[in-house]
Amino acid sequence: MTFNRRNDRNAERETSEFEEKMLFVNRTSKTYQGGRRFRFAALVILGDRNGRVGMGIGKAKEVPVAIEKAKAIARKNMITVPVENGTIPHDIVGANSTSRVLLKPAGPGTGVIAGTVPRSIAELAGITNMLSKELGSRNKVNVAYAVFDGLRNLRTAGQVRAIRGITAQAQTAQPQAAQPQAGGAQ
Repeated sequence: MTFNRRNDRNAERETSEFEEKMLFVNRTSKTYQGGRRFRFAALVILGDRNGRVGMGIGKAKEVPVAIEKAKAIARKNMITVPVENGTIPHDIVGANSTSRVLLKPAGPGTGVIAGTVPRSIAELAGITNMLSKELGSRNKVNVAYAVFDGLRNLRTAGQVRAIRGITAQAQTAQPQAAQPQAGGAQ
């Protein structure tokens, strides 16, 4: 796939339904006989603030080309996040390499209390109330992958019931199991 910057930018402005956020650009260099040659890597997050979010890392010899590649990769790696009342359904820990990220639901009005990477991903996913803590390595790329791991593994109560084959009516109709009496013969 060739990346013609002018054509890609014009097409992007017309048809993009996603909001984008560039988290960081990394510069690497390699020394050759004639001097150093630089390459760039860009980490970009795309989201529609309605439960869909994607992440991509693009590498190229120029920054704009790296950003375009990252956007294309992010579009291919979109996930759907279950958002209930502006927050996530339950606590979860996402992990990647040595980075782990704890994501917790929060009550209305709390806002997103998180580091830069989890905050950006949560806001573009449409999460308005959430708590987060980065554990282990704070490398931005690994933290982003860890957040996506956590968001990918979130399940709503309805999804868990469907996986287990339980209907909501059957769950409420089941009688309580008999409790053993204290002090009774065993």
